[in-house]
Amino acid sequence: MEGPLAECAKGEHFHIVTPLLESWALSQVVGMPVFLKYENVQPTGSFKIRGIGRFCQEVAKKGCRHLVCSSGGNAGIAAAYAARKLGIPATIVLPEGTSLQVVWDEANLRAQELAKKDGWVNIHPFDHPLIWEGHGSLVRELKAVLGTPPGALVLAVGGGGLLAGVSAGLAEVGWQHVPIIAMETQGAHCFNAAVKAGRLVTLPDITSVAKCLGARTVAAQALACTKEFKVFSEVVEDVEAVSAVQRFLDDERMLVEPACGAALAAIYSGLLGRLQAEGRLHPSPASVVVIVCGGNNIDSGELQALKAQLGQG
Repeated sequence: MEGPLAECAKGEHFHIVTPLLESWALSQVVGMPVFLKYENVQPTGSFKIRGIGRFCQEVAKKGCRHLVCSSGGNAGIAAAYAARKLGIPATIVLPEGTSLQVVWDEANLRAQELAKKDGWVNIHPFDHPLIWEGHGSLVRELKAVLGTPPGALVLAVGGGGLLAGVSAGLAEVGWQHVPIIAMETQGAHCFNAAVKAGRLVTLPDITSVAKCLGARTVAAQALACTKEFKVFSEVVEDVEAVSAVQRFLDDERMLVEPACGAALAAIYSGLLGRLQAEGRLHPSPASVVVIVCGGNNIDSGELQALKAQLGQG
């Protein structure tokens, strides 16, 4: 076997080991060390390449000849990148001129139809064990650098693939006691709704500007994680997420999307301090890690438009 598939067989990864850096600015905000895991510098601009890259490599080994993905966002970009590395064609399915919800539902159905062709495989953007396994590599990197567990780990939840993967990674390295602060925006809060109901809940629509958190139903595995791990499900308003994007740009000179702003809002909004005051987090954790999940779906013009839309001027 030669070429990309030979590299895949040797254990070649499509993701990179991303930097973990202490942020002086964010540490000052909360009065404790805040480390940022910069997944936005992945080759595809988000953490998605970890899990989707892993999935694509495995199905390629089993004879996949064409990859299909129903996401034009971070998952679609990761799928296209992995397909190119593997030398396999990819079809990214999105209908035109429809709302976000109709886009994903119709595109997902179309992708499933295409995947019935011989040798074609559909990539779910977040709901598959191989994807969670790939995302879990992030935690191994954290342990390699930190050595000791952080006092909390902050991440954004869309469909729940990152939460499921990070949870599995924490268990793998013996850090299952580390609290996970799972952040969403109001209007894209399918995980929080499920936690409150104790069962999966399908939102009627996605009304948040954080479109990359736009799954109406979270993966069942994400909800299952709440029974085995210490997960705090928290929801912030769009204005808090977008404000966090602007502050992060000013503090760290990096522009990230509102979905990532939801995670950063845990620091900027004072949420972390409130969890400490309520006794839900250790009063003086050694450190906090925030996963900076990505920044593909934003540019300076879009940020200004979002701020104007939300009355931030």
